[in-house]
Amino acid sequence: MRELIGYIKNIMETVATIFEGMAITFSHLVRRPMTIQYPDRIEKPVQETLPLRYRGILEVDMDICTGCLACERVCPITCITIGIEMNKETKQRAFTHFDIDICKCMYCGLCAEVCPTGSIRHSQEFEGACYNPASLVRHFVTEPVLLYKPKKGGETDPRLVTKVEVGLKYLDEFATPEGKAGGAGAEEG
Repeated sequence: MRELIGYIKNIMETVATIFEGMAITFSHLVRRPMTIQYPDRIEKPVQETLPLRYRGILEVDMDICTGCLACERVCPITCITIGIEMNKETKQRAFTHFDIDICKCMYCGLCAEVCPTGSIRHSQEFEGACYNPASLVRHFVTEPVLLYKPKKGGETDPRLVTKVEVGLKYLDEFATPEGKAGGAGAEEG
């Protein structure tokens, strides 16, 4: 008889907890929603709210990349692959491919720190959602691109002057470890 009473108590307790849980669930049906319909109904773009040193998805400016392969060598998980070939006719080196696998990237920033021109840097982009992981491999070279050769007296091509300045500014402000004065673009004195 004691077992039957215990069994009935268990059933009553189960029914009571189910109704308690359902009461909480139904109370949320009549409340005003707390979620924001991202990205449609926000005051300003999320990229504007990110800190300046935010490490987003990597981007490469191929116009000022020297092809030194420092970023490929320093990457601890080999998410950067670079192919360079020599054109036998013109005797100039050109990129055949420059790929970054965003799936493998751990956003450590080592590649941006070692880049002498600041051509590889973190962007403010963070949304990398996709259905196929293969689409997260960023191909920065679709056809052969000549390597950039820095000029000794400074860049004279007006198209490249601003790109070099942006790269060196990035090195000074973001890719330099805190505590060290000046980056790769800082003047030595």
